[in-house]
Amino acid sequence: MPPILASKSRNTLFELVFVAELQPRALKVLHEWVKSESLRRHCYAVGDCMRHFAQKNGENADLWEAVGLLHDMDYERYPGQEQNGQQGHPFVAAQWLRDNGWSDEICRAVLSHANYSNVPRQTSIEKTLYAADELSGFVTAVVLVRPSRSISEVDVKAVKKKMKDKAFARAVNRQDIIDGAAQLGVPLEELITEVITALRADAERLGLTGQLVNLSSSSQ
Repeated sequence: MPPILASKSRNTLFELVFVAELQPRALKVLHEWVKSESLRRHCYAVGDCMRHFAQKNGENADLWEAVGLLHDMDYERYPGQEQNGQQGHPFVAAQWLRDNGWSDEICRAVLSHANYSNVPRQTSIEKTLYAADELSGFVTAVVLVRPSRSISEVDVKAVKKKMKDKAFARAVNRQDIIDGAAQLGVPLEELITEVITALRADAERLGLTGQLVNLSSSSQ
């Protein structure tokens, strides 16, 4: 093999290995920064959604999942931007990621998911992260108030019904969910369906398998 081709082959192999390592590296960073199990599960859920949409659309699933895992990595330490200016979430995360060699694509996506960062969402990965963030949290909340606590019993109708209940999960901005679907150019019902599908695939890690599963496990 000519030297120039060999060099190109080695570079390509390095890039493939580096990309393949994104998900475990992102998970390691998440666990180092976040100790809250509920926040970890939220990041897992967003990562699951990102991987699902990446696979559906022929994108890099490891890259997209890494963005989902990392998007709230600094929230536990810096929960509010309003009081901290650009020293808060998600600015701290983006700066740390940049300083530690993570790509501009990932850093920009992390920044763009917060409206107050004033970073416009331009790419598919940025728009998908924004759409998945609030909705995955809302779907999780819908599951956890059901007697069974099982995502297998939650469908689009149940989610839309809860969206109309202003007293339910008040911290979740319904307009953000609606805007997320609009920015992706998909009907809200379709977005909800895809998010439910993504979360069902990882229900055990997310704690959404239901009481019957947990009781069965504890009896063994």
